[in-house]
Parts: sequence; C-alpha cells; structure tokens
Amino acid sequence: MFDTLKPKIKAITNTKEETETKLKNICDLLQENVPHYDWVGFYFRNGKKEELKLGPYTGEPTDHTIIPFGKGICGQVAVSNQNFVVPDVQAQDNYIACSITVKSEIVVPLFVNGENIGQIDIDSNTPDPFTDEDERFLEFVNAEVAKIIEP
Repeated sequence: MFDTLKPKIKAITNTKEETETKLKNICDLLQENVPHYDWVGFYFRNGKKEELKLGPYTGEPTDHTIIPFGKGICGQVAVSNQNFVVPDVQAQDNYIACSITVKSEIVVPLFVNGENIGQIDIDSNTPDPFTDEDERFLEFVNAEVAKIIEP
C-alpha cells in the first residue's frame, strides 16, 4: 500500500500549489488511503517559542492548536527528535486526549537541514496498528515535505 502512495506524495510536493495546500493534500491522501489513519496533521515549531502550532490537518477538529514542548506525545517528539509510536494511548501518562475514539498514535519528527521544525502526527481509532512500515513511510513523507519547506 505505501509503495503506491509514494509517487502520489511526490506528485503533490511537485505541484505549483502553495505549501499549505500541498500539506493539506498530503493529509487528505493519507487519511483516505490508509485505513488506520483516522486523523492526520502537521505541527510546526511556533517561531522561536518552545511550542508547536497546528498546521494543515484532516480529521475531527482539535482544540490542541498549541502544544508546549515536552507535553503530550507531540511535545515529547519536539524535544527528543525521535519517532514515537503509542500502541495504546490509555497506557501513556503524558498523553493529551484529542478524542475518546483515539486508541493509538504515531508521531514522526520533520527535519529541515538537520533541525526539527515540526512533525507529522497520526491518530488511529484502531488499537496498536502501527508497524515499522508506517514509520519508514512517514519518514519518507517528511523527507519529501522537507524539500518544500522554506528554512
């Protein structure tokens, strides 16, 4: 499945659309084509502040438009610079609940010129659906996105 999505990701990033539109189109593509991706969004560092700001996303609206570094899964990834896979959100002490239907989450940092400038965040209503294949695919997505983000 992911191999068929890779050329579609590249096609989106190579369009003449604005970056925000490209990011939204990537979110839409992933949510529509990966059955266990129920909420897909990008968070970016909010200027020089130690917080993340919600960017384009697809799925249920969220109140979490600003996330302090260190708080929740996204905030932890902003500090650790490491992928974070949560098979069961109920088992996480530092989890920020976006919806009662969310069972698991994966967050992969987005690097531009070696700097963590944001992340892709995926919530799933399916318990423990994420594999190494998801991680590698989302790393690919972020590498493609990094090419269109202005440093």
